[in-house]
Formats: sequence, structure tokens, C-alpha cells
Amino acid sequence: MINKKNKIEKLISELCPDGVEFFEFGKLCNSLRKGTLKTGELSDKGKYPVINSGRSWYGRYDEYNNDGDSIAIAARGEYAGFINYIDEKFWAGGLCYPYSSKDKNTAITKFIFYYLKEKQEYIRETLVARGSIPAINKSDVDKIKIPVPPLVIQQEIVRILDNFTELEAELEAELEAELEARKKQYEYYRSGLFVFNDNIKYIELKEIAEFSQGIQVDVSKQLLEPQENFVRFLRIVDFVKENEVPRYIKNPGQRYIKNEGDLVMIRYGASAAGKVFLNYSGAIANNMFQIKLITKDITTKFLYCYLSQPKMYNFLNSGGGSSTMPAITFGQIGSVKIPVPPLEEQERIVSILDKFDALVNDISIGLPAELKARRQQYEYYRNKLLTFPEYAKK
Repeated sequence: MINKKNKIEKLISELCPDGVEFFEFGKLCNSLRKGTLKTGELSDKGKYPVINSGRSWYGRYDEYNNDGDSIAIAARGEYAGFINYIDEKFWAGGLCYPYSSKDKNTAITKFIFYYLKEKQEYIRETLVARGSIPAINKSDVDKIKIPVPPLVIQQEIVRILDNFTELEAELEAELEAELEARKKQYEYYRSGLFVFNDNIKYIELKEIAEFSQGIQVDVSKQLLEPQENFVRFLRIVDFVKENEVPRYIKNPGQRYIKNEGDLVMIRYGASAAGKVFLNYSGAIANNMFQIKLITKDITTKFLYCYLSQPKMYNFLNSGGGSSTMPAITFGQIGSVKIPVPPLEEQERIVSILDKFDALVNDISIGLPAELKARRQQYEYYRNKLLTFPEYAKK
């Protein structure tokens, strides 16, 4: 990689020793066609991919409105500002901004994409308006400054990053396969730890715990900065998504407050209902509820470990709600039978599972840390390759 970087430096020193000229994105690229589709018009068997406001394909459709070698920037929603490169014919939906280079003998579309991708987090942090629905204005996108070095430099950078991306994907696939194997091993041992002999009694959860639902708060009353007598407002995204921006609400009273280490369960959602969490403190939203033990015969951490089993998640999602919006009721969770082994045995099981969990899930150690390091290495080299001195006109 160092030799490749030196080659770029040599080309820059030879072809643009005084710096590289920057141009506004909107002047380098043409806006492409886009059109709104209804969900019912999409199919997994459609001929062409559809890109809209997400990080990946929205679905497939039998027609296309743009050729490949294009860039699409999500315009609205959770992933506003997210940037994709499309190398095949595709349909651009109404919630993205599709572009391609006006003159590919001046600026290569994929070079522009790589530059924007390197700036993606900055773009999302500075240009996306964080209202009830996050959005980014096309006029702001069009003003982003893009360096345009000589074509041979662009081509070499694209070649290097394409190769590096391919290698990165292969390495990540290997690591993710290993991580998946570790997770299966973890689940195997976890299920074994919860197999007890006939001497262990089981008791319905409603006999040893109390349940309380969270509170509903209008988005307009959720602040991004804490104020006096405000607490963090815990939503589903805070538990299931990394680095979610916290929101704060006026303290609603102890009835709705979850302390660090208290057990909370998500009530509904196609992929979240039945999941339990211990982290964070604050007021919980009404789409989840607290589970508070009223006995000293069982610890909260043991209960958390028991309810975290995939078989418990599957059991809770087997009833209640609809196929599109599974829901967990108090009666449903209250009827779950919980084993009550001696406290010493509970502590032993929790200790073993903590070690497994750290190996599999803790971002600071184990395979997840290696995955993170690979991504950071790629981002580091991409940043180095795409940093140019700006040409100062005399």
C-alpha cells in the first residue's frame, strides 16, 4: 500500500505541483431522473434494483430510469446523506438525489463517489436537518467542493480503492463468518447452561416481578441537549442502534424512569419485540416496559440472561400482535416460567455468559474489534489518498 501511495504522490508532484482545483459538486455532475414507486410495485424478482432513502436496495422493479456508473444520495429519513455508488441500470426513487459526472474525461463518477464517501459522516453531521424527519437539501449537496486532479490520478486512486475495497470485503467476510460461528457456539453453551435437573423449581414471572409501561412524548418535546429537570428519553433505537444521538425530555417522574441495570423489554416491532436490555438510564418510551423483580431469590442479571435466549425471543413472538407488528403483552410475559436455581448457581451462569458475551459482542476486544480495525484501516488509507492541497489562483 505504501508503494501505491508513493505513486500517487509522484503523480501529484509531477502533474499538479501547485495544488488541485476544487469545483462544486452540482457543477461537476448532472442530476438524474427519479420517480416514486408504490411498495406494491416492487418485487424480489424485479429485473432492476431500486435505490431510495436507505443504505441498500429498496427492492427491485422491472423498469429502470438511469444507467449505471451513478451516485445516489439519500434525501430523507434515518439515513439522509448516506451515499451509494450504482454500477448497473437502476431505478432512482423519489427520496434520493441521483447524479453522474457531466464530463467523464474531466471527473470520473466513481472518483467523485469515493471522495464524497470519505466525507459522508461530515456531510450527515453538518448538512442534514434533524427535524421530525431528517432531511438534506439538494442545494446544499450541490455546493460540496470536490477536488479534480488530472484524470490519470483519478484513475489510479479509483483502481487502488477498488482493489482495497474488494480485499476489505473478503477479509470482513472471513471475520464475519468466524464471528457467526462464535455466536452459534455461544448460543449452544448458553442453552446448555439453562438445562436444570428436576430439583429446580420454575415459577411464572408475574409471581416474582412487576411490569410498568413507558411514556409517550411528542417529538416536538424531545430535545437534543439536556436542560434542568430533564432526563434522557430512551427509545428503541437507543438500544438497538450504535451511536444514536440521545434525546431528552422533562422528567416525567419515577414511574417511568429506568435506572442503569434495570431490565427493560421492547413491546412491539417486527425485529425487536421481546428483546431485553439492561444498559442506559432515563425515561422509557411507551413501546417498551420495565420488569422489576419483587423477590431476592433471583437476580436481575440472571433473569436478563434467561430472557435473552433466542428460544425465549421466538416464544414471545409466537403469539400476540400481527405478522407485520408483533406485540408482547403483560399477560404474555407474565406467564413465562422462570427457573430459580440457588443464587450461587445463578452467579456462576452469569459469570460464564459475561465472558462469552465479551468475546462475541464487546467492540473493544475479540473479533468485533478486529472487524472495526479493518474498517478504520480502510478509512485511513482512503482519507490519505483523497486529501489534496487546493490550488490557489494567482
